[in-house]
Amino acid sequence: MKDVGILVMGHGSSLPFNKELVETLAQMIGDNNNFGPIRTAYLNMNQPDIPAGLKSFQGTGVKKIIALPIFLAHGVHTRQDIPHELGVDPEKRRGVLNIWGDEVEIICAEPLGVDECIASLATKRAKESLK
Repeated sequence: MKDVGILVMGHGSSLPFNKELVETLAQMIGDNNNFGPIRTAYLNMNQPDIPAGLKSFQGTGVKKIIALPIFLAHGVHTRQDIPHELGVDPEKRRGVLNIWGDEVEIICAEPLGVDECIASLATKRAKESLK
């Protein structure tokens, strides 16, 4: 899967720790998988924005890019804004783009959603708050 890149997407914020969080998560995702290059992009306020994030894969040889939103649930951003910024059909959540002279498939992953690991993390945070 070295020809599959991941674009880890955050909302963006004027507060610096938001970008640091997304970049740290991207690094952790890269350390724990067998994918190709991992990049970051932001919907608002931070750089790179999503088009620049896509362009950052230039020269990497990827054939597919998974756009991974670090959002808990679907909303306007995941259903409309992000597909629009990626240039893909919001209903199909995928498409083929010519980003740097090659056709690359873009696939929108689902938000993090409901999962046992999210519940475990929430429980961990609740317990930490009691200390």
